[in-house]
Amino acid sequence: MNLELPSGTPAYLASASGAERTLVIVPDIWGLRPLFEEMCDSLSAQTGWNVVAIEPFPGQELPDAETADGLPARSEALTALSDSALIGDAEAAADAAGDQPAGLIGFCMGGMYAYKAAASGRFDRIVGFYGMIRVPEGWAGPGQGQPLDAVAAGSAEVMAIIGTVDSWTPEVDVVELEAAGAEVVRYEGADHGFVHDPSRPAHRADYAEDAWQRALAFLSG
Repeated sequence: MNLELPSGTPAYLASASGAERTLVIVPDIWGLRPLFEEMCDSLSAQTGWNVVAIEPFPGQELPDAETADGLPARSEALTALSDSALIGDAEAAADAAGDQPAGLIGFCMGGMYAYKAAASGRFDRIVGFYGMIRVPEGWAGPGQGQPLDAVAAGSAEVMAIIGTVDSWTPEVDVVELEAAGAEVVRYEGADHGFVHDPSRPAHRADYAEDAWQRALAFLSG
């Protein structure tokens, strides 16, 4: 069902009867859309958890096009994102789903914010799917901290799903993420976005199935 968080941010919740756990999803740069609503429904049915996804760009009308170099035209909006606001919405979404332990996952940009949520205190287990380990230079803004710092300082257990040819997650950063305490699962030859959206050219069905199995086992504790 559709929700409005106390901040006014839209969210989508799939509830499971008798759920004892919640999973929060932070979408990719394209935001909350049917892909993630269907993911909530599917994961809730599969796990028996309450699963809720949030909109990372509430109240904004952003373009869906890509630039000439293949990057999302809405990338400029990331400089105005606030860690406290977005992670606050993630915490509020967990609370709206129920007073119970919560994990969090995120994809691409949302994976970057998954790492940042490691220091929140609200989430016990976090999985970042090919999240940026350092804030890209063109995305940095005054409201943002570094994902590595949050992973190193946080109490949450963190898993990173990484493709070895993903230019957004260079190996030097991945090694630092491991040193900060994250468990890293590398998929040889996989590029950015290979798990969550079957319509992407980078999608790898075999890797996606394995990554989901590993992620859900990790989130289950």
